[in-house]
Amino acid sequence: MAFSLEKFVHSLDLRALPRVLQIQSGIYCQGSVYEMFGNECSLSTGEVIKVIGFKINKLIASICENNEVSQFSAKVELPLNFPGLYKVVADKTPYVSIEEIARKVSIGPTRFGHPCFYSAKDLKLANFTVRHGEKITFNSVEEVNGTTAVNCVVVRKNQSHFFTLPLSQEGEFYECEDDQIYTLKEIAEWKIPKCRNRTVKLSNTLHMWDSSSPLPENFEGCLILMPVYDVQAVMKFRKDIVHILSDLDVEVKDITDCYDIGSFLQPLSLEDIFERTSKEFPMVVEIMEGPSGSQKPYNLLSTGKEIVVYKKYQAARVLASEMRSDSSKRHFLIPMSYKGKFKRRPREFPTAYDLEIARNEKEQLHVVATKAFVSPHKELFSVSVGDQFLVQQRQTSEVLYEGRKKLVDVLACEQILSGSYKKVFLPMYMEGGFVEVIHDKKQYHLSEICKEFHLPFNVKVSVRDLSIEEDVLAAAPGLQFEEEITDSYLLISSASSPVESWEIPVYRLNMLVHLLTKDVQTVVPPVTRTIVEEVSKEEYYMLRRYENLTLHPPPRPPKKPT
Repeated sequence: MAFSLEKFVHSLDLRALPRVLQIQSGIYCQGSVYEMFGNECSLSTGEVIKVIGFKINKLIASICENNEVSQFSAKVELPLNFPGLYKVVADKTPYVSIEEIARKVSIGPTRFGHPCFYSAKDLKLANFTVRHGEKITFNSVEEVNGTTAVNCVVVRKNQSHFFTLPLSQEGEFYECEDDQIYTLKEIAEWKIPKCRNRTVKLSNTLHMWDSSSPLPENFEGCLILMPVYDVQAVMKFRKDIVHILSDLDVEVKDITDCYDIGSFLQPLSLEDIFERTSKEFPMVVEIMEGPSGSQKPYNLLSTGKEIVVYKKYQAARVLASEMRSDSSKRHFLIPMSYKGKFKRRPREFPTAYDLEIARNEKEQLHVVATKAFVSPHKELFSVSVGDQFLVQQRQTSEVLYEGRKKLVDVLACEQILSGSYKKVFLPMYMEGGFVEVIHDKKQYHLSEICKEFHLPFNVKVSVRDLSIEEDVLAAAPGLQFEEEITDSYLLISSASSPVESWEIPVYRLNMLVHLLTKDVQTVVPPVTRTIVEEVSKEEYYMLRRYENLTLHPPPRPPKKPT
């Protein structure tokens, strides 16, 4: 049976890929040649293609001024990087089985892939009963003893109860309300179910409205999003990836079951390469679709080039941001192999509690007050702008509170006077402002800073890394090292001239390759070049969000006594 390409893509489960399609009919121009994204694709009737993936390319949004849609509602095209943060409106149409949820809703390893539903009726399982209306979080899909099931969790009285629901479980399941906010790209990747549209409400915009915005000024309604997919396919006699938009007027027929799928090249993403066992490395691959970028090594990763992948591993990076007050600040991932040196820059601390966190046993923290604070207790010190302190330690002190003595947490400091020191106590709940006084003139390598100091930490490059052609960090007015993260990398070099090797990130580089049967001439990789990776604002927030999920937050500062 023939379907429109759009209908086929909207109904297809990603887990069913790859699929082999035969073109049945279509509208053709200039000898059936379409030019899209720099690729020419001849889609003549009878042509056979292998679909290897698809992702949302753009969104068609119906504007609902009063949260209602009509045939007269305006429709606009929104790119995935359209600014703003959005709340997802729960779908009121129920799902009739767990199989339908698993087939249509994205369930994956990140927090975006943990959708929540509730059942209209009690679900009686072998050792557990899920009550109607109870929030069920879907964590993952897995196969056990030949039966596919969804791993779920229900939280009752702060206690988690884990269980599985088979795909055959029927019922009436509704989406739970979602109080999180997302970018449009996050919604496109995780929050639009197959064969359904998604309604979202604008939470806030990331920029001031201007006349070029497709949305009305002061818009407070809802948007109904309909995705348009970029279909990635392989053709029989080509080594590159063909991109076809799902709204192209073409009819296709699925012939996967009666076609030799092995006769096509097998494209692999960097994630696919990373999932291979360590014994399979090194390997030679040919690039089918390379990343964009003019800096090394990205300018070497063009379509048709052959590269050697030596090994896979986890490597540490320091996430750093430029110290600028405007919105154009840049963000970087700096490897521990960076050979430049840094000098310290003053840090700023908004509370006495932050002073306690930044305190270091190796040196005494010297700060100047930038904001006045009047203590409500005579036993504790009132701060004036310009007061200087040497931070000592956290302890407790007695204060008189409503005629009774009470112990409170304080920060012991020495106030620096003209020729002496005075011991004072600052309340830990104090909201003031302090700036660090730097006495240390030493130049540090990156690894020394991570070992000796707490992050975040402010620095400026004092000696640039001479092994890098253009050290982007040296031009920064100042840098704040925010946190140390661990990420996945592949070590690669050119197959034709392996004079140097490079680390490339697995999850931030969009690239497709296919394996070659060639032997690797040099098993030992050549010298590895340092790369300071500049990340986009979106990638920066994703890195911070994922990294912070694994960290336990510090205890909250004590509250001010009432």
